[in-house]
Amino acid sequence: MRNAISRWIVGLAFAAAAMALLLAQAARAQEAAGAWHGALKAGGVELRLDVIITPDANGGLSGRMISLDQGAVSIPLADVRAGDGQLSFAAPSVRGRFEGRWDAERQAWAGTWVQGAPLPLTLARGLSAAINRPQVPQKPYPYREADVAFDSAPGVKLACTLTEPDGKGPFPAAYLITGSGAQDRDETLLGHKPFLVLADHLTRHGIAVLRCDDRGFARSTGDFAAAVSADFAVDAEAAVGFLRARPEIDAGKVGLIGHSEGGLIAPMVAAGDPKVAFVVLLAGPGVPSRELMAAQREAVGKASGAPAEALARHEALMGEIDGILADTADWEASKIEVVKLLGRAAAASGEPADAVVMRSQLLFTPWYRDFIRYDPRPALEKLRMPVLALGGSSDVQVVASQNLPAIRDALKDDAEATVEELPGLNHLFQTSATGSPMDYGKIEETFAPSALKVISDWIVAHTRG
Repeated sequence: MRNAISRWIVGLAFAAAAMALLLAQAARAQEAAGAWHGALKAGGVELRLDVIITPDANGGLSGRMISLDQGAVSIPLADVRAGDGQLSFAAPSVRGRFEGRWDAERQAWAGTWVQGAPLPLTLARGLSAAINRPQVPQKPYPYREADVAFDSAPGVKLACTLTEPDGKGPFPAAYLITGSGAQDRDETLLGHKPFLVLADHLTRHGIAVLRCDDRGFARSTGDFAAAVSADFAVDAEAAVGFLRARPEIDAGKVGLIGHSEGGLIAPMVAAGDPKVAFVVLLAGPGVPSRELMAAQREAVGKASGAPAEALARHEALMGEIDGILADTADWEASKIEVVKLLGRAAAASGEPADAVVMRSQLLFTPWYRDFIRYDPRPALEKLRMPVLALGGSSDVQVVASQNLPAIRDALKDDAEATVEELPGLNHLFQTSATGSPMDYGKIEETFAPSALKVISDWIVAHTRG
């Protein structure tokens, strides 16, 4: 239109036609039915979402949302509403809600996702693009795979996958223990399946592997929200018993492999069960949790480019909070004090206090209170079986330079302990220069082949004969 000044009549007619076309396109675009995709930036990572909205028989709308980087579970939507350039829907099962308006320039729904704390979310037309994960094994596998289940604590039945080499056995076996947060048996995160890749590699090298959905998550029963690390240790003990009872498994060669928090749980179990054949700690903690978290916050903040002054303020706040939660005997009183601290921090930053408190809900869980009080060294000091402790030099969540020396010292009386730092690997044992959690989903590699080889070679060497 800006080029039609000299022929304004023709230009006006052209503009009217163009505007009609634009409005027609906008009207079609604002029809919410169809597939949409977006991403949430939360906790230093980017989570991809697909939203599929369909007309229902009553002339309304229904739909589902898929969090591709959190197990790709289909989450039903409710109260789906569209009209007058607005779209909203709720996801009751995860206590989330989206409110957005049509952005004609971006041809997308621009709005806010609220699940505790509000986060910006833009939904564009179509499904998320496929991401390349070249290490994910493809069927048919050259080994046996079976879905199994067994009871743990009262009300807890663990749903699992057992992979076994071909042949009669008996085989050495490992139980894989996931890291913190609700995890499925593959430890699915950001399109990666580290435990699937690890189990596949180990089974191809003659080692049976059991991996399970966490209690209260995916197909396992129980109450995840009420569970602490000691409860997950009970589940690991049940898994060891399940493996030992199987005739194709060598009961004397059943070991544990724990990643992150799993590397804290494995020594808990092995310290009370000297018959555990071996323990592998992948980015496992070696220092008290208060020290671990302080180092993690600093390393993650630096990797994310946060200013030093902001990091110092944040650490002063979080250090005080961790101290209150760890040292105050009255749990309810400690929560009240933490809320007060968060309120003062919110006032200083200009944020709404309720938003800051909602964003900090993890602090008020039984798991965090138990975790922030924990010191892994006593359990490590009791181990008298082969132990392999690995950490990546780029890990910013369980900093290798802090934790591996502490593990080495705690295991000094264990003649069969090996502690090794693997250069250039992050917390997921991916090759990464920065170690930043923001890069986890961007890296195609799921598990560095060099790390897989170290693990399998070591287990084979310590279960041979």
